[in-house]
Amino acid sequence: MLSQLTIAVDLMGGDLGPRSTLPAALNFAQMHPDASVVLVGDASEIPSSLPSNVRAITTTQVVTMDDKPAQALRHKQDSSMWKAIELVAAHEAHACVSAGNTGALMAMGKFLLKTFPGIDRPAICKAMPTQRGVCYVLDLGANVDCTAEQLLQFGLMGSVLAETAGVAKPKVGLLNIGSEDIKGNDQIREASSLLEGSRDLNYIGYVEGDGIFEGHADVVVCDGFVGNVALKVSEGVARLVASYLKGGVAGGFLSRLFGQFARPFLRKWHTKIDPARYNGASFLGLQGVLVKSHGSVDAKGFGFALEVARDQAARKTPEKIQTLLATNQR
Repeated sequence: MLSQLTIAVDLMGGDLGPRSTLPAALNFAQMHPDASVVLVGDASEIPSSLPSNVRAITTTQVVTMDDKPAQALRHKQDSSMWKAIELVAAHEAHACVSAGNTGALMAMGKFLLKTFPGIDRPAICKAMPTQRGVCYVLDLGANVDCTAEQLLQFGLMGSVLAETAGVAKPKVGLLNIGSEDIKGNDQIREASSLLEGSRDLNYIGYVEGDGIFEGHADVVVCDGFVGNVALKVSEGVARLVASYLKGGVAGGFLSRLFGQFARPFLRKWHTKIDPARYNGASFLGLQGVLVKSHGSVDAKGFGFALEVARDQAARKTPEKIQTLLATNQR
């Protein structure tokens, strides 16, 4: 039995690898002396001297961004990704965080951690900023095609995640092209019927794309194709607006003068919508906490993913999902 909350870190994953993951992990360990961190990766990338709450496990392989999931699953069992997830499966860590290949992470996570009974496929879920706080959206890319029953499963898991984050009776919506009952395809209308019939959900009906950011629901359910497009569009818009503001402030004299007065507001605004601040997507439905960081984030962004893992492990989110699923199946 672990005496400390322990986070396993895939040191080698992501576009930046240890340049991002290592400083983030060491900073996390310093900020949370009551927690433990396991660095998993190439021996040459791990400092010889580590804090008392940090230890290392060395590996000989790395899962690259180009590796096919099936190939990585079969041939890279001494990779930093595999060994980090394996620590969670062996109950030697409470959570794993990786910025590596999403497909390989899903395949290894599903193989090593397994899904709960009643869950067909794990779903990727993360918080997205809204006018009223955050909204948990799932699936964000793990499952391109989903049945109505799987969308119901996503709704149940997302509702539990929102509850563990402190939302009472989370409002669950189904992403659709309109709010009217006649909108959407057969799959969406069937999923809506299932969600509405669940006694464990506070289902509010259809939510349109703009409704995510207006805070119409605490949880928004969709298939992975639609969810990933929504996520990437939102991140792109945030970067576009930030670049416009930066360009305007860096312009002529009047723009620079405006910038001096507006900078505090712009900094606060940017903090609220910065995609890195919401980094860290969970693979819900697995029998353990597995968090995916965006592959290109810096150390600060990876640190947010570590916090997501810590929160979900401390709040025992997987166990609570399992309890709700067992109740729902009776």
